[in-house]
Amino acid sequence: MTERSWVDVRTDPRGVATVTIDNAEKLNALAGPVAAALVAAVETLGRDDRLRVIVLRGAGERAFIGGADVRELASLNADTAASFITGIHRACDCLRRAPVPVIARIQGYVLGAGLEVAAACDMRVASTDSVFGMPEVRIGIPSVVEAALLPQLIGWGRTRQLLLTGDNISAEQARDWGLIEEKVVPAELDAAVERLVASILASGKEAVRLQKALIRDWEELHTAAAVQRGIACFASAFATDEPSRMIGHALEQMQNRRKP
Repeated sequence: MTERSWVDVRTDPRGVATVTIDNAEKLNALAGPVAAALVAAVETLGRDDRLRVIVLRGAGERAFIGGADVRELASLNADTAASFITGIHRACDCLRRAPVPVIARIQGYVLGAGLEVAAACDMRVASTDSVFGMPEVRIGIPSVVEAALLPQLIGWGRTRQLLLTGDNISAEQARDWGLIEEKVVPAELDAAVERLVASILASGKEAVRLQKALIRDWEELHTAAAVQRGIACFASAFATDEPSRMIGHALEQMQNRRKP
């Protein structure tokens, strides 16, 4: 019997990888094997120097990721819980550590672990039918791991509202809060994602990789250290010919616009 593939990866000639979590019958829930497959897929992609962007989505239209697998949660005990939640953390962390931008293409339910995965992505584009929530307290457990990213996105008060009540919010409210960057009707979701992809592809490949790494450092460093890291990052950009090529092209365009 062929082993089930939980994650589908397709990379186009531009270096854009679409990673699909394929567990639609369970709302793309992050069971242990699904989380492990996501980590393996993203880490493999990250070793490809041709990679420019990752688009993460869920199979079907009902859910981006509907949370952790509830049946697996029900089987946990004090000895196995830490291992399980570490697997969820790794699924989130691999997206933050990916060398290129990760765009979450969101449709349907984005709950619990699914919202933590979305928060770990660099940008989030959602359809108007999306539903966001952190319902863990409703089943007797706290929201943990990459839920710690939420205050940076929506502030402490709204984080407390989500985590302490377990209530869901709409896509409109998610955008108002800053949880997502863009909200569109389902028919326009792919086009909205493609606009972001095109903007990234129009930028310097190495510059975007350096910028993502620097943003990650900014999240973890104090201000003075973050500034110094930026200086080092700026200098390292000039170790390649990308700045001279792209600045030269920009200057040429400026000169052409000035010609009568």
